[in-house]
Amino acid sequence: MIDKPRDYCGIFGIQNHPDAALLSYYGLHALQHRGQESAGIVTSYYDEEKKRWVMPAHRDFGLVLKVFDDQKMFKNELKGRAAIGHNRYSTTGAARNPANIQPFRVHYHKGNIAIGHNGNLANAQQLRNRFRQEGVLFQSTSDTELILHLISHSQKATQIEQVLDALEQIEGAYSLVMLTDDKLIAVRDPNGFRPLALGKVDGSYCVASETCAFDIIDAEYIRDIDPGEVLVIDQEAGSDSQPDSYHLEPEYGTDTSQCIFEYVYFSRPDSKIFGENVDKVRRNLGKHLAKEHPINEVIRKDTGDTKPIVISVPDSSNTAALGYVHENQKLGYECKFEIGLIRNHYVGRTFISPGQKSREQKVRTKFNTVKGVIEGRSVIIVDDSIVRGTTSRYLVNMIRQANPAEVHFLVSSPPVIGPCYYGLDFPDPKELIANRYGRDIHAMAKEIGVDSLRYLSAEGLVEAVRESNPSSGGYCTACFTEDYPVPVNFGIGKEENEIV
Repeated sequence: MIDKPRDYCGIFGIQNHPDAALLSYYGLHALQHRGQESAGIVTSYYDEEKKRWVMPAHRDFGLVLKVFDDQKMFKNELKGRAAIGHNRYSTTGAARNPANIQPFRVHYHKGNIAIGHNGNLANAQQLRNRFRQEGVLFQSTSDTELILHLISHSQKATQIEQVLDALEQIEGAYSLVMLTDDKLIAVRDPNGFRPLALGKVDGSYCVASETCAFDIIDAEYIRDIDPGEVLVIDQEAGSDSQPDSYHLEPEYGTDTSQCIFEYVYFSRPDSKIFGENVDKVRRNLGKHLAKEHPINEVIRKDTGDTKPIVISVPDSSNTAALGYVHENQKLGYECKFEIGLIRNHYVGRTFISPGQKSREQKVRTKFNTVKGVIEGRSVIIVDDSIVRGTTSRYLVNMIRQANPAEVHFLVSSPPVIGPCYYGLDFPDPKELIANRYGRDIHAMAKEIGVDSLRYLSAEGLVEAVRESNPSSGGYCTACFTEDYPVPVNFGIGKEENEIV
């Protein structure tokens, strides 16, 4: 969507499979929603002619289908039985800088190493300043490069010890895939902000940000990588052997801080993250939304025998809307789920309508109303979140043109009031509609043009997630509560280190 926090990054890795690069390609395709700016794959193999390990790479701007449009590269270029892949949406480091396209790869005294990163380092600025004073030259402006410098500067004896030494010096949110000459390393930060899962296909281990990447290659989901776990998968290990596992100690308390926005919006509904199906959680968000705002308290006008209709803003709010309708019906309140908005899935990120550059035109190229469904009806729009409110306003304007009896807007999460410093790209806090209107719900409703606006409470959000996923893990709700579990360098922009 246009007016949403941006997806951050998707990562994938596989070890000891003859089609490592090709399966990484499919995995990245499934994870395309997590980043659309650039994509890349790095593989590893022993070159018999050169008598050394090499790491071929292919990276470029654009979607996965565009970057890997030549199928010959999987046989001729991206050789090897191990690979890691990355889809990028920039959170630190400018999007236009080709040096920031991941996975990064370097050669140092212990061999080759490549890395793909999902998240943000909270202490990136301190680390960058330290390396500058030491005379380190940077190839990119991404915080991911800092991890490679920490590894190469480590005085530990083995490469794995150097990796662990580096990881103990970074803070914040990170899920990582790393590739050495003969090992695949998967890492999740001690707070567990970002998701990362372990799977197996044809006897080979694989890791991915979401399990939808396993489904596309028919891999079996085994488990989540634990918060603070460093999983090392050796190329020589057999299919029945267990990877080596190391653990990082959390610096700020022992509670995990899994990103609750993954359930609200980011992850695909067919994925399992943090140990539970996203679809199940989102339906429960809709259920709790109905408990807090039942339809009989929302509707104001009598439309006779015509039932109120509930429509979703496709696609991320579809299941929450279904949960809202089902719970209302269970409570005895008549309503009907309808497809009132159609989304055009073929609008590329670079689409420009000739002579028109407005946000409103972009919304109209992406959505259209089903006028026959809406006319004369009481309409309840269910969306997962509102950020600036611009897209919501344009959508409501479009729905109003179909002559509904009334329009109400329900949101299956609380008002967004704070930026994320753990890997999501939110607008400036001053641009958030909740902050612009002093969190006055009535003023916000007037701004987007609806008869009423209602949100799921912060307590209801956490309760709904915990009810669906009764694990012991905690959740980060900072964007809704401004309760930041890990200290960060506030005010550091993602292009802070660009020289042009």
